[in-house]
Amino acid sequence: MALATVPLTGTLINVAAVLLGTAIGVLVGHRLSERLRETVMDALGLVVIALGVDGALGAFREPLSSFSRGSVLFVMGSVLVGGIVGEVLRIEDRLEAAGDALKRRFGEGEARFTEGFVVASLVFCVGPLAILGSLQDGLTGDFQLLAIKSLLDGFAALAFASALGVGVGFSVIVIVVYQGAITIAASSVADLFTEEMVAALTAAGGLLIIGIGLRLLDLKRVRVGNLLPSLVLAPLAVWLWQTLV
Repeated sequence: MALATVPLTGTLINVAAVLLGTAIGVLVGHRLSERLRETVMDALGLVVIALGVDGALGAFREPLSSFSRGSVLFVMGSVLVGGIVGEVLRIEDRLEAAGDALKRRFGEGEARFTEGFVVASLVFCVGPLAILGSLQDGLTGDFQLLAIKSLLDGFAALAFASALGVGVGFSVIVIVVYQGAITIAASSVADLFTEEMVAALTAAGGLLIIGIGLRLLDLKRVRVGNLLPSLVLAPLAVWLWQTLV
């Protein structure tokens, strides 16, 4: 049976889960050895990459696989162009600047405050569940998808906070703005999204999530924030193709 209630309930549950996970992570984090914290981050990085690969492979699966023989180009091109747009807009720098401002106000002494804020914000907001769950919550009041996301984010916040500190908790600001905006606007935009557009968005999001995993594993500091425009460009490219061809 669907869980139905007023809009934004799912986002508020998500916020509560992240704050709880952060609180627990901060409280127990100092009791964990550096070696154990590194292992936790490595494990989380591997899981994040696995989730990203699963999403990215959507470029080769239905409905995109039957949409166009070059469907993967919609995703790849959107990420490439999105990266250029993001670099011009300096999205990653702005996210880090926001984290630094919060650190000066609330987190002096937290050496990894900004990293925690930026990484957690990206992890919690880039995934397809954030968009699909927010759309569903806004249209019908059914917050089941966001409830599932909240559970995942709560455990992720605990792991992040144990290694990166209280900055993780401030990612709820981004969650409220991002998911809340999608939820509120859902009734006016959801009808425009076809299955193919959602699939393209999910695949592009998967590639960004892989980038986050690489950051967590300290393999490559991918500027994922600058790739965020691809989440708009991917469904837009599909829509243009469906409209013009």
